[in-house]
Amino acid sequence: MVAVTPFTSDEELDLDALRANVDYYVENGVHGVIVGGSTGEFASLSLQEHEKIIEAVVDRVNSRVPVIAGTAACATRRVIELTKYAKDAGADGAMIVPPFYSKPKENELYEHYKNVAESVDLPIMLYNNPWTSKVDMQPTLIARLAEIENIQYVKESSGDITRIWRIINLTKGKMTVFCGSDNLALESFLNGAKGWVCVTSNMFPRHTSRLYELACRENDIGKARTLYIGLLPLLNFLEETGKFAQLAKAGVEILGRKAGPPRKPLLPADEKEKQELRSLIGKVQSIRF
Repeated sequence: MVAVTPFTSDEELDLDALRANVDYYVENGVHGVIVGGSTGEFASLSLQEHEKIIEAVVDRVNSRVPVIAGTAACATRRVIELTKYAKDAGADGAMIVPPFYSKPKENELYEHYKNVAESVDLPIMLYNNPWTSKVDMQPTLIARLAEIENIQYVKESSGDITRIWRIINLTKGKMTVFCGSDNLALESFLNGAKGWVCVTSNMFPRHTSRLYELACRENDIGKARTLYIGLLPLLNFLEETGKFAQLAKAGVEILGRKAGPPRKPLLPADEKEKQELRSLIGKVQSIRF
């Protein structure tokens, strides 16, 4: 799961809320925590804030599950610096979306990840999210990067379900693929994905973790499908609006935990969105599994 970064009403870090949320995630069955991802609003954090949330999550998880630190930035040297910090803090891996804004070409992307991988001895999860980074890493590039020893995972968020099989096939299974779209989880598992980086886990960690277990560990596709269909209205709402941080934070607050507002320029969910979210949350709460 990818955690929201709680803020106070004046947009300062709320590390106490982050620690409490981490306990909730782990106690309710998540198999790993990603801190400093897109839903964690990493792009709005200072370097010092980014380091603080990595340290806080690693310390609070205390080896109960793996912790992956998002360490993306626009400059390679900044990514290396933050990834080294994550390793020293005790993170189990780093998730790195391509540099955004500059829109690097394929040879520049290859050198970027190669430099990071050679500078820090830490497992790396590539993060292909063309919708936000405006960079689309094709399966052929991912296969080239898989030849680098510690680049072992990819979060695939292009929305193209065929890429999962293509990446697995091109890398001969070396690259472990994670689904990066909330509403493509079961389809991705059936195509060979071994994990799911899920925004909805901020609200329903037990439900989303159980879906993964049914599909990938127990191979009970019938039960997995039933649970998935129950979750889909909420999953679709998140994906169709694209307001992942805003709605995840609103959902966390509706469920009685702290997340605070998103950091500007993002604005909190409006009343209409909250009303729809409350309805969808109520429906998920009624699921029995």
